[in-house]
Amino acid sequence: MKLKSVVVLKSVLFATLLASAQIALIPTVIATPLTPAEQAPVTYSTPLTAEQIDSLVERTLKTFNVPGISVAVIKDDKVVHAKGYGVRSIRSKLPMQTDTMVGIASNSKAFTAAALAILVDEGKLQWGDKVNNIIPEFKLYNPYVTEEFTVLDLMTHRSGMGLGAGDLMFFPDGSDFTIKDVIHNLRYLKQTSSFRSQFDYDNNLYIVAGEVIKRVSGLSWEDFIEQRIMRPLGMQHSAASISRLNKKDNQVEPHVPVNGALQIVPFKPNEVINAAGGIYSNIDEMSHWVRMQLNRGRYGHELQQRLFSEKVQHEMWSPHTIIPMGPVGGSYNTHFTTYGIGWDVRDVKGYKQVSHTGGLLGMVTQVTMIPELKLGIVVLTNQEQGAAFTAITNTIKDSYLGMPVVDRIKENADRVQKRDEEANKITAEVWKSIDAQMKANGKVKLDVTPYVGVYKDDWFGEVSISVNKVGQLQWASKRSPALIGDLSFYRGSSFVVKWHDRSFNADAFVNFQLDTDGNAQKITMKAISPLTDFSFDFHDLELRRVEQK
Repeated sequence: MKLKSVVVLKSVLFATLLASAQIALIPTVIATPLTPAEQAPVTYSTPLTAEQIDSLVERTLKTFNVPGISVAVIKDDKVVHAKGYGVRSIRSKLPMQTDTMVGIASNSKAFTAAALAILVDEGKLQWGDKVNNIIPEFKLYNPYVTEEFTVLDLMTHRSGMGLGAGDLMFFPDGSDFTIKDVIHNLRYLKQTSSFRSQFDYDNNLYIVAGEVIKRVSGLSWEDFIEQRIMRPLGMQHSAASISRLNKKDNQVEPHVPVNGALQIVPFKPNEVINAAGGIYSNIDEMSHWVRMQLNRGRYGHELQQRLFSEKVQHEMWSPHTIIPMGPVGGSYNTHFTTYGIGWDVRDVKGYKQVSHTGGLLGMVTQVTMIPELKLGIVVLTNQEQGAAFTAITNTIKDSYLGMPVVDRIKENADRVQKRDEEANKITAEVWKSIDAQMKANGKVKLDVTPYVGVYKDDWFGEVSISVNKVGQLQWASKRSPALIGDLSFYRGSSFVVKWHDRSFNADAFVNFQLDTDGNAQKITMKAISPLTDFSFDFHDLELRRVEQK
């Protein structure tokens, strides 16, 4: 459901890629000085072969410690490559196949966009329709924004709410929030920017979009997606949620690295997120989806059938919200990045690129299309390292663009290593400070009485601060039971929560606000690591004491 950051790096060392991908483009021994022409970058002259893609993916598996990856390449309305690599689970050791089901996460958003586009074509809906005319109980924090909010606004991440606002209602898995709860609780999430002024990725408004589809069509979002999109396209095994999969013996298990070792994450289905990130599919059937997209909504025998019109696809593939980017366009000479409707839209080497990523705990995916080249690339994985799909997609894409040969695996690995080292330094300093204080205080016991009690946030509900069996403070959510952890004193009236589930990588500062008697009355929070998934939106919580124990 979450859009993962895609790291795109630059390296001048080609040797490893050339050897592993079997691309004989440069001599191995040079006896004389290079001429200016010979010093020019080596470029791809033809697209990667199947064998070169095999080598690329196998090396990616090892470099980023990913158990399984499946890859499809669509060119000129044909699937020119489709293959699974590695295993679907480190426990079962069963192979990853082209029909192995994977949670495509936020790549589901394009299906929600397509469903709305179908309703627009049928005259049942317009992009400019006001949401509260369809869902009267829909309210946001600002009354003006509520009155002006359109269906298009639901889809384009420009609401004014912050990045990932409210995601704790469904992330991590296992909460008891319903769609009704999500719609009601949006009114408590404060604006962090002006309406329609900037891009902040949002999942909850896609959940609302799913409810719009239900109320306008009379079908649940899940039924609409399966009946009106998947089945016509021949996606017979794909499902709108994991609970609706007919065949469950060939799906991946999600994996997360914990202290350098892969750990299988128990996945608890959460039906609330379906319209934002609930679809399960495989590269065989995602290829049908991509072919229809590249054929401008047409599909079937001799493309005689149409899912949606070119007009609504143009709307989906047009820029609606600007995504900030740096002054340098990188190796693809990119001039702009934007969000369309369910799709990221940017330019690469003079071509329009339409793409999206998706991330669930332990699974990340990417769909990339360059319509003018009739090129589509789908990468599905069962580990949450986005650098893996980036390296694969960009290497394949480079070969079709005739780009200079760059070792995309190495460049992404270098960036990940640098990013992780910087983040680890930040978290290590925090725990070093905590350990030093514990040693300095010796046997002096902290009086935790002022902090113990029940606190409540308007949209997230109750959190209890209690004392565990060893006398340590414990933080526990009532409605999202996976969020439970122990508190360690940091400084002043601040603590750090260490979650029991170490796959979260989301330990956070817990700051207590005290009254004049020294009793805690309010809690605010902030993740420690800059790599914490944005859906752990602790920073949006305002927990106020409602009960003192």
